[in-house]
Parts: sequence; structure tokens; C-alpha cells
Amino acid sequence: MSKDFDVVANYKSLLLNSPELSMPVAAIQSLVELIKHSNATTMSEFMLSINVASQLLKSSVRNSISLSAGCDLFLRFVTRNSQDVAEFETWKATLIVRGQSFVEKADACRYKIAELGVPFIKDGSTILIHAHSRVVSLLLQKAAENHKRFKVFVTESSQTRGGIRSAKMLRAAGIPTTIILDAAVGYVIDKVDMVLVGAEGVVENGGLINQIGSYQMAIVAKAANKPFYAVAESYKFVRLFPLNQYDLPTYNADTLSFQELNVDYDSKSDDAGFVTPSALSQTALHMKTSEDQGSQGSNPLVDYTPPNYITLLFTDLGVLTPSGVSDELIKLYL
Repeated sequence: MSKDFDVVANYKSLLLNSPELSMPVAAIQSLVELIKHSNATTMSEFMLSINVASQLLKSSVRNSISLSAGCDLFLRFVTRNSQDVAEFETWKATLIVRGQSFVEKADACRYKIAELGVPFIKDGSTILIHAHSRVVSLLLQKAAENHKRFKVFVTESSQTRGGIRSAKMLRAAGIPTTIILDAAVGYVIDKVDMVLVGAEGVVENGGLINQIGSYQMAIVAKAANKPFYAVAESYKFVRLFPLNQYDLPTYNADTLSFQELNVDYDSKSDDAGFVTPSALSQTALHMKTSEDQGSQGSNPLVDYTPPNYITLLFTDLGVLTPSGVSDELIKLYL
């Protein structure tokens, strides 16, 4: 690994300069930059540097689920293509070109998902979404552009205030949007025709890891006989097989949190149509005091939704049933 190149700093810079860039794509882009700066002269030295950089990236953030998916996918790509190396420098150049091509195509994944999901949104329907998801917002915006008429309920998401962010984006697109309390999902479910959520990661059995509250939304939706759809790019498919909430990578909420998203989206502004008390904004939302930071250990910010609660997954590989995810993972990694 080049001593002059900081892969973690590059990763964080990419996310800072491109807010719409997802974590796994930023990770892959950083690993491609590492190859450009690599001083390795042998295959073993090169593979070691890629593995070390991948581990550094995973340990640099508190929520490493989707980042790990990107790193693992790139490592698998490098390993698969290392079998037929005739000339080392030529092979490195090929990896750079193909890696850059993947990054350029990654954004197209969201648009493909949006195209696949739009037909599922019917005129006059009411949709419940959770917090903020780039691909969910794009799907709804594309549906509106296709002259679909619908309304949206979005949960506030008190940890990140992502729901307020989503509401601003959707209202700007002319979509009637109402922000609800996180605890009001059961109250509004009878008015809802479908639930639509994003995913931080899709695991091997077709379940999903997403912001806390997704699991309870799935439970409520199933009890009310409402379809529960998840949307995710295929590069968020992760090689995990959790059995329950406590079988995620470690039984430690700090490992699976959205600290990077705990930013203030102008809490004093009332154009979102939702007012948050300043005292709550200073404590529960931002977790700035030592007591609040300590409470994160017992209050995880993501959860796991088992596949039996998920109706369908909209991905760039197609519309999948949860059982179809394992087949796609086999194709990706074998």
C-alpha cells in the first residue's frame, strides 16, 4: 500500500463531496484509487494491500454493513480476475478500468429499480415509507413523473430526522407528504395501501437490515395484510445469515448505527410541517452528552427484518422474492 495514500480519508472525502454517493460505491471507488497509488510489485503484496485497506475501511465507520458489501464484492472481483494474470501491471490497469466502470454504472442501478417499482404504485394509493432512502425517494419521484397520483406517509425517524429530509424532497416534487411519529405506524396502517422501505443491507436469506423501526413496520403491515416492499441495489447484498435481532455481526448496537447520518437538517425550519422541541433536538436526536452516547449501547439504531415479512424486493437485478436473493448471491460470489 502506498504510504502517500490514505484510503479512509479518500472514502470520507468522497461521501462529503458527493452526498448522494452510497457507502459501498464510495468504498469501491476508494479501493480503485488505492490500486492507482499502489507500489506493489507482486501479486501477494498487492492482494495483502487490498485486504488491509478493506479492513481499514470497515473499521472506520460504526455502520459497516453496506460498506462491507461493497468491499467484499470488490475483493471477490479482484480474486476472480487474479487467476489468469499474464502481466502484472497490465492486470492492474484492467482492474482500474473495470472498477471505474462499475462506479459509473452504480448510479444507474437506482434508476433501473425505480423503473421496476413504478408499476406497483397505483393511482389514488397511499404509501408508507420509513425515514430517508435515496432509491425510495427516486422511485416515488419517477412515479409522480409518470403522472401517478398518490399520497405518502413518512415516519419522522427521530434518530436521524431522515423522514423530514424525505418529506422536503417529495414535496418539492409535488407529492403530497405527511410526516408521522415513529410510534404512529399502527395508527395510520389502515389508511395505507403499501409499505416501501430501503435497505442498508440484504442478507442471504432475503431478510433486510435497515434503520430501526423497519421491523416493527413489517410486523404491523403483515398483521394488517398490507404488502411490504423493500428496495435495494444489488451491491448491498451481504453475505450474512442472521437468525434474529441479536445475531447481527456482533451483539453491540454501536457496530450497527447511523452515526454518520446524525446531522441537523435545519430543525428550526417549519417548512417540513413538523416541529421538534429544541430540548429533544439537543439530546435524543444528537446523542451529544456522555449519558446519551452510553445509551446507544442498549438502543440499536438498525434492525433486522426476517424474509417472511417481506412481500417483494425491487433490485437492479429484477423484482425478487426473498428466496431469490440467495440465488443472486451465488451468482455474484461463485
